[in-house]
Amino acid sequence: MAIFGIMKFLNGVFAFYVNSSIHVALAVVALLAITVLEYDLTIPFELWAFVFLGALTGYNFVKYAKVAGLHHRSLTNSLKTIQVFSGICFVLLAFMAFKLSISTLLVTAGFGLATFFYAVPFLRHKNLRNFSSLKIFIVAFVWAGVTVIVPFISSETVVSGDVLLTFFQRILIVVALILPFEIRDIPYDSLNLKTLPQQLGVRNTKLLGLAVLLFCLVFEFFKYRSEVAYIISLLGFCVTLGWLLVISKTYQTRYFASFWVEGLPIIWLLLFVLFEQL
Repeated sequence: MAIFGIMKFLNGVFAFYVNSSIHVALAVVALLAITVLEYDLTIPFELWAFVFLGALTGYNFVKYAKVAGLHHRSLTNSLKTIQVFSGICFVLLAFMAFKLSISTLLVTAGFGLATFFYAVPFLRHKNLRNFSSLKIFIVAFVWAGVTVIVPFISSETVVSGDVLLTFFQRILIVVALILPFEIRDIPYDSLNLKTLPQQLGVRNTKLLGLAVLLFCLVFEFFKYRSEVAYIISLLGFCVTLGWLLVISKTYQTRYFASFWVEGLPIIWLLLFVLFEQL
């Protein structure tokens, strides 16, 4: 009975870790770290914390705002806990914002608005998510901007041609990362959303994802300066993501996309660090 109780507790902790968006926030921070390592940038601790807290509160807002509004009085205990946790993180986020430069805040505010209007209606009762096939590219644009452009603004470093290539690479990477989620959500998404799997079919969506990853690798060879450790880690990441995309199904195991796929940027960072030490 004691072992059963411990297992139940650990399952609850793991579920909270995933459902409260801690996992996805760490993935975003991992992408930020990859940029910092690739270009040898120096950014303050406050930016690391700001990106983590911003990703966490932003994702929870997008995921749970509508649910909370409809079922405020009948929220489950787990969702109430996530709400309280998100509220605390938002307060910390606001505190960290006062520690950042005005230029950094202005740029992050632009990406923050895109996240806000992704969930909140602003045009004829529609939010950005309701515009056909736009959802995936908005998320990719925000992730790429926060993890590539923002650290350069914060460190007051010039955004070069190589950085712009990394920015477009990152957009392609995030698009490919989202596709297993799009495939998973086919039974639940409204047909009005016109997601890529709805329009192209599952097989063609997978082929598109593989093509996107191939373009991502090709972009690397157009950079003026490129590290061997980065190229090898990027290749390992793309191959792994490509494999997970190929085996993606409409009916997946519970944590296939929300843990394994979403955690790939963390694996990428670990590979990059490992190959840099060799």
